[in-house]
Amino acid sequence: MPAPEGEGPDEPPARPLVEQRLHFVTPLRRTWAPIAVLTGWLVHDVDQAQRWAGRLTLSTGALLIAGLLVASALYGFLSWWFTHFAITDTELRIRTGLVFRRTVHIRLDRIQAVDVNQPLLARVIGVSKLKLDVIGSQKKDELAYLGEREARDLRAELLARAAGLAPETADTVGEAPSQELVRVAPGTLVVASLLSAAVWVAVGAFLVVPAGLYLATGDVWLPISVGIPLLGWAWAAGAGRVIKEYDWTVAESPDGLRVDHGLLDRSHETVPPGRVQTVRIVEPLLWRRRDWVRVELDVAGSSDNLLLPVAPRELAYAVIARILPGVEVPALLDPPPRRARWCTPLWWRGYGLAVTDAVFASRHGLLHRTLSLVPHAKVQSVRTEQGPWQRRHGVAHVYVETGANGSVRAHQRDAAEATALLFAQADRSRTGRREARPDRWMT
Repeated sequence: MPAPEGEGPDEPPARPLVEQRLHFVTPLRRTWAPIAVLTGWLVHDVDQAQRWAGRLTLSTGALLIAGLLVASALYGFLSWWFTHFAITDTELRIRTGLVFRRTVHIRLDRIQAVDVNQPLLARVIGVSKLKLDVIGSQKKDELAYLGEREARDLRAELLARAAGLAPETADTVGEAPSQELVRVAPGTLVVASLLSAAVWVAVGAFLVVPAGLYLATGDVWLPISVGIPLLGWAWAAGAGRVIKEYDWTVAESPDGLRVDHGLLDRSHETVPPGRVQTVRIVEPLLWRRRDWVRVELDVAGSSDNLLLPVAPRELAYAVIARILPGVEVPALLDPPPRRARWCTPLWWRGYGLAVTDAVFASRHGLLHRTLSLVPHAKVQSVRTEQGPWQRRHGVAHVYVETGANGSVRAHQRDAAEATALLFAQADRSRTGRREARPDRWMT
């Protein structure tokens, strides 16, 4: 019997649309919304809340609390009941909304990363949150919560489909194998935190500022109101950072570099290949004696990407070579001309520039050094800037713009060098884009 018109005889059947619900504990996550709204109102108008509560009898108050709990539970259940997701051959559909319906269509070929996050309570219950990083979207869509095994299987299937594997095999391919590259020891994290200037500045501010306010005003509440945020800052810069970056592991797999970390909240993230726009090697002053560095990334469509919180320089360079194949970190950088000291006294010594066959490398910082590496293929535009004082001394800045809405600046270059670099970098970028490797996974 001949095949119907427009359908080849060997063409696989379309994937049936099967809608699925989230894990049954998900309503507990959403039950708190009405309670949070009521609590916010009570805090906003304490006097009115006290007068209103004073007119209630014990039985009436108990009934109101019971009604609020029932309404919150009902809201959580209905919001879960009306949330579905489904995978077709070309997209992931997420349908939500209790009163106003919202359907999100996420093209599978636009997915650049799928992360699995487990807050502390979710780890205890055995569920996970799936976050999707999609090209062109600043906000990550998420599926919260899924069973731990279900989240990993769904992540593997989405990555396989994003890689272009055959639809009939994508849901059975399983998670790609990985090879561990780096595991940061907890002791190293603690020492690196103690050698961070931000920790000591935060602790010093917490000890000095509230005490100074109390001595100056004699008021107790003002130092407390100022001291609590300063204490939070000190915690985030020290112990909070160690807890977040605990057991930091980087592994290599066909779907990119996998980053796992966290003591209380566990995160499993993926650095998608081909999407890294800039690599920053950060070298705090107090780390130099140990030759430690921190590696940060700019990834298109994402922000605040950290590859390594702390690592020996040689090991960090080896990991960078994995994410930017063929790129070597320049050992020597050309300083600005000496006349640049009239534009940026003293700090001009911390600037440097190197342009290799693979990257545009710029360094800034005298005490806290940062070396930025931009592959030529990722440069979207290049420009120069020169103020009146710079024109007087014959220097200019050179900017290269990347696809991550960021820019890297070469500070205080000779004006003639900056002009030549402007045209040369534009040619290198065009050549780099033509010769760049594909951004697909598992290829």
